[in-house]
Amino acid sequence: MTTTHDHAGCAEGSRLLSRRSVLRAALAAAAAGVTTYAVGDVSTQVSFAGTGWNGETLVVLSLHGGFDGLSAVVPGGDGSYYAARPSIAVPRSTLLGLDQMFGLHPAMAPLMPFWRNGTFGVVHAVGQSDPTRSHFAAMERMELAAPGSSLRTGWIDRTIGSLGTGSVLGAVGISHQTPRAFAGPNQETTMTSLSDFNLIGPGDDRAKWHAALRRMHTGARPEVGQPATTLLTAMEDVARLPGVGSTPANGAAYPDTDLGRALAQAAVLKKSGAPVQVIALDYGDWDMHAGMGRVDGGWMRDKLTELAGALAAFATDLGPAFASTTLATLSEFGRRVQENASGGLDHGHGNAVLLLGGGVVGGRVHGVWPGLGADRLVDGDLAGTTDYRSVIGEVLQKRCGAGSLSAIFPGFSGGHLGVVRAR
Repeated sequence: MTTTHDHAGCAEGSRLLSRRSVLRAALAAAAAGVTTYAVGDVSTQVSFAGTGWNGETLVVLSLHGGFDGLSAVVPGGDGSYYAARPSIAVPRSTLLGLDQMFGLHPAMAPLMPFWRNGTFGVVHAVGQSDPTRSHFAAMERMELAAPGSSLRTGWIDRTIGSLGTGSVLGAVGISHQTPRAFAGPNQETTMTSLSDFNLIGPGDDRAKWHAALRRMHTGARPEVGQPATTLLTAMEDVARLPGVGSTPANGAAYPDTDLGRALAQAAVLKKSGAPVQVIALDYGDWDMHAGMGRVDGGWMRDKLTELAGALAAFATDLGPAFASTTLATLSEFGRRVQENASGGLDHGHGNAVLLLGGGVVGGRVHGVWPGLGADRLVDGDLAGTTDYRSVIGEVLQKRCGAGSLSAIFPGFSGGHLGVVRAR
């Protein structure tokens, strides 16, 4: 059951898809020289490059709207946290113990077994080098990941360009919209679900439709014909994937929500053996300006309950494939340290990144904790002492086989934090 919270956040925090917006995206891609096909609720960008795949998959779960990492991974050992949030702070007595400074919100209990076995960890005080409190600007900057440059391609597209297999399933978005991080010339696929990845048209004979479309593109210019036939081949490949529509493995129980269904689809895709290097997912509704609730109930507790339950189910469902999977959460910014007069939190900066996977160095909170004292804040916000590109870059290098990050994160020279083990 999905709980609906009647709290108005920022209008710009909503990420909605319509057929009109798909058309706009297609026209924009065409103007940029990218061949984009929109088929029903599916869009695919196609180009022709790639080197190889080492079997590792990075799952990027975007917590859009401004996730409050201070509520999920609570600095219970920092007295300034409780002084700043007299009505919405998570009481220290309820925290799930991590270390002397940090504890998890009790709604995150499903992830504690993974914390104890060392496959769930956290990086706290994560931010961007060019922070902004605008949802649109912050999301775009994070997904492009090229501050100070004129690049308009996304970091996932550049990753696929550097490491890609040439497969249309090299990078897959399971979402109602194509991530900005997919922008660029390399091939990525966005779909609402594996079972819906097909043509929309009269009748049910997909084979005849595919044959007709292949004939239509015979002899066409390569920039037109090859993307079309590649897309058709991808649809046929997805239709043959094992496990589509099957029951989750190992007793995994996903919440019956958009997030639960998306992660279940991601698990099917990973377990199928398809050469998928990056899976991108969205999970919104974190823009809690008012009425976020208390530890025993309300908006934040409901969201964290769903998030933790879905992540635990995903890890359980993967079984042996968990060993070659790394999931990282990202959010465009965190929230203010000080609660507002409406029982909520306004836009802030520093945040927590959650990491889950077989190669994660878990059971600990990584990063440099700057503290929440007034003299340690940046304009009222938690300081971002770790650039999010350091976290993702380490996963790409140690787990996914990337060499230099210069082609993926231009101009960035951040070091490793020790958040994952090398393959």
